[in-house]
Amino acid sequence: MRRLSTFIRDAWHLSTPFYMSEERWSARGLLGTVFVMRMLMVEISVYLSYWSNAFYTSLQDKDWPSFVSLLTTYKIINNQVQPGFLFLATIYISIAVARVYLTQLLQIRWRRWMTEALLGSWLSDRVYYRLSLIARGDADGASTDNPDQRISEDVRDFIGDAVTGTQGVLFFTIDFIANIVSLYKFTGILWHLSGPATLFGVIIPAYMVWVAIVYSGLGTALTHLVGRRLALLAFLKQRVEADFRFALVRLRENTEGVALYAGEGEERRGLTTRLGSIVINWRGLMGQFLRLNILTVGYGQVAGIFPLVVAAPRYFSGALTLGGLTQIGDSFGRVQGSLSWFVDNYSGLAVWRATVERLSTFNRAIVLARAMKSEGVTAEAAHGDTFALHDATVALPDGTTLLTHSDLAFQPGRSVVISGRSGAGKSTLFRVLAGIWPFGSGHVQRPRGTVLFLPQRPYIPLGTLRRAITYPSPPADHDDAAVRAALADAGLAHLAPRLDDEDSWTQRLSGGELQRLAIARAVLAQPDWLFLDEATANLDPQGEAELYAMLKARMPHATIVSIAHRPAVAQYHDAHLVFERPPGRLISAADQPAPRRAESIASP
Repeated sequence: MRRLSTFIRDAWHLSTPFYMSEERWSARGLLGTVFVMRMLMVEISVYLSYWSNAFYTSLQDKDWPSFVSLLTTYKIINNQVQPGFLFLATIYISIAVARVYLTQLLQIRWRRWMTEALLGSWLSDRVYYRLSLIARGDADGASTDNPDQRISEDVRDFIGDAVTGTQGVLFFTIDFIANIVSLYKFTGILWHLSGPATLFGVIIPAYMVWVAIVYSGLGTALTHLVGRRLALLAFLKQRVEADFRFALVRLRENTEGVALYAGEGEERRGLTTRLGSIVINWRGLMGQFLRLNILTVGYGQVAGIFPLVVAAPRYFSGALTLGGLTQIGDSFGRVQGSLSWFVDNYSGLAVWRATVERLSTFNRAIVLARAMKSEGVTAEAAHGDTFALHDATVALPDGTTLLTHSDLAFQPGRSVVISGRSGAGKSTLFRVLAGIWPFGSGHVQRPRGTVLFLPQRPYIPLGTLRRAITYPSPPADHDDAAVRAALADAGLAHLAPRLDDEDSWTQRLSGGELQRLAIARAVLAQPDWLFLDEATANLDPQGEAELYAMLKARMPHATIVSIAHRPAVAQYHDAHLVFERPPGRLISAADQPAPRRAESIASP
């Protein structure tokens, strides 16, 4: 019961924001219209039930005029107008078609709003970055695996998709309420028609109603008993499917590296292992669906004939007409169907419950990551013009300390290079200076002016080459001449004719060309502070020297801070710091002890 209440609470918290948003009036209007249409369909089904009684009675009585009237126009029965089938069917079809269209309109509006809201939460305050540093799941129920799937597929499946028939929150809530209304309407009809029955000397009024309740109760209990593991398996299915798809995307993005390593065999083994997880999960789902289908299909088949068998004695005794018998069968089916709503929708509810859990845990992970905003070395505005690290303690996610209560200051106009052994923590220091590292404490004081950080592996967005160069600004912010000039300054003038071509530039360009493209961004952006993390490591020494000379010529006002391995990079800077571990400290290269020469040992 506790898990059910948690599920309902989570579904409510996911559903309500859209109807409280800036689009609340149009959203509520569409939802209300769809709901009213669904209730009208229930009401028309009640009319059709009475029509069925009159129609089959006309067949039994061989009453041709009544037969024709009930098909085409209307008939007066007991001083009440019974509309004909043509009228009822026309109204029902019109409402059903309009309801589907308006449901689709509501679904796409809701999906757009919910996706944009989730994207906003994920992208704001660099939550997406901190989420990548959090484990896949934790004790607080936060989970971070495959955020792309949660934002695209889980949002779609939560709301539902009338085009593909995916059942979501709209179907389950509106259909559930409609079933309650239908239960109320048809229980009254069945109570009136079924009459009493005697069991072990006890007279049971409206016995067909009680039969429907017992029959549906047993079916619901057995269905839950058989299919209770379905929600967990559906949750795992989403994960293993997304993991397999992500592995394929990674392979597609790194085809050259795999080809150079001749790593096809290992890639195939890795993909086969992930596919095996899908197969294992699928077999578990197959077993659950097999047992569930045996129950539900059998249950549904018996339900079709069961009320006629139970009511047959009254028909053969003359207490019921043929029309009355068919109306009892229809009403029993409606009551039993309403009471068996969970049986009929159990598998869909199980899958949807898994979707709710994935979105809810993802939201909790976002809240957890946002709470980390105040953790780590935080960025704040400096009072002067110095870019400084103050009282900084920097750690790795596993708790390993890189720096303890350290201070570091960069003066404007004085370029600095930071070197050190691999793994010492230089790239982590780069992230700390950028203000995105959540592990540690202290402050980064950033002066006025613009700052640009270029990592070793440049990020290339999807789209044209022009967009890749102007990123993160939109292409419209820079004129064509400036973009072409920056491209030429970075040694990529040969790519100028392809500025507006869309391509997979990450794969199309070499590692050196990608780093040159990132340098072109810096020339275009003209920051006051430029931080480079091995940003020229893929270039030859001559190309590296040319780019540093170009940066100083094109950006004389900028202060450049570089992280590099190559000793030659130091000559392009005014100062040289060395990151040493252990202990974690930054010292001037001039203060570093000279390395000892290796001794050769001659063999006897």
